[in-house]
Amino acid sequence: MSKIYQIYGQDAQEMTLRLLEAAEAFRLVPAGGSVALKPNLVIAATPESGATTHAGVLSGCIEYFREHGVSDISVIEGSWVGDGTMRAMRRAGYDEVCSHYDVPFFDLKKDETRPVKTAIGTIDICCRALDAGLLVDLPVLKGHGQTLMTCALKNLKGCLPDREKRHFHAMGLQKPIAALGAALKPRLIVVDSICGDLDFEEGGTPVQTNRMYLGTDAVQLDAYGRSLMGLNPEDVPYIEMCESFGGGKAEWSSEDITELNQPGASAAYPRPSGLVAGLTRHVHENQACSACYAALVRALYTSRCGEREEIYIGQGWQGKKLDGLGVGKCCQGAAECVMGCPPTAEKIAKKLENLQWS
Repeated sequence: MSKIYQIYGQDAQEMTLRLLEAAEAFRLVPAGGSVALKPNLVIAATPESGATTHAGVLSGCIEYFREHGVSDISVIEGSWVGDGTMRAMRRAGYDEVCSHYDVPFFDLKKDETRPVKTAIGTIDICCRALDAGLLVDLPVLKGHGQTLMTCALKNLKGCLPDREKRHFHAMGLQKPIAALGAALKPRLIVVDSICGDLDFEEGGTPVQTNRMYLGTDAVQLDAYGRSLMGLNPEDVPYIEMCESFGGGKAEWSSEDITELNQPGASAAYPRPSGLVAGLTRHVHENQACSACYAALVRALYTSRCGEREEIYIGQGWQGKKLDGLGVGKCCQGAAECVMGCPPTAEKIAKKLENLQWS
């Protein structure tokens, strides 16, 4: 199995640099080869909305690869059908990054395409994605209205012309996404999970996770992301489909994860919508780490358990007896506890579903 490097924080550029350095990502670039950075620009929205990749992820990648002698670096992307890529890139702040580093941005809606044989038939894929020496997938881990989550594999849909994107929807998304992932198969993925949206690809309900992670297997990273979001394999079947098509391995364990630091406590957690506030109405937070709190929010959303007893989370509860459910090792004094530092949303959701709430 491949390694997953993980880091916590809020500085997207610094976090990206540290991830790339830890993984020695420069070794993936073929001699004299180019690097194409493929962020998530599904719509014209700011990264803070939970919809798009932070500009600091791009600048971190550019600085890292330049420092390791790569001169041919570009940013490539095509926004979803109905929105303009260039408008989206300006809204996300990519125009400033590209101008500062003198790196070209290519709108894949205008790119030439080439037919590629896949497990479900021929798919037309943009040439700049196919011909990159190293395609770097820079997705946002977030919810999606149709597929429940989107991350590394679904982000590759931006490497298609609009006509092919429409065709994907006509085919039901799951198998086409899996087939594309196995055919394009990015060799480096940096996942932006700093504040991905809770349930919608357009953003608007961001959850502050303050986490990023890196790996070389898009299937594995999506399986890990699915667990972080509290979803089950049957909720996101395209991951295992892609594995069956030869796109990678979905299996992962805690032993595969290299932590570069530990999640830190935040003074406050944004409640950007009535949905999140409603989900956390029974939660008593006391010096909780952002990664732990975000996992709880996602678990509360996916478990749909109805009324709940009191839930405790945060370092401030260490060593205290608590009536209710504790989340994380800091709350092991609770009557029931989900252990972990932080526990995944999947683990919390299963505990919520198994408890008999009064």
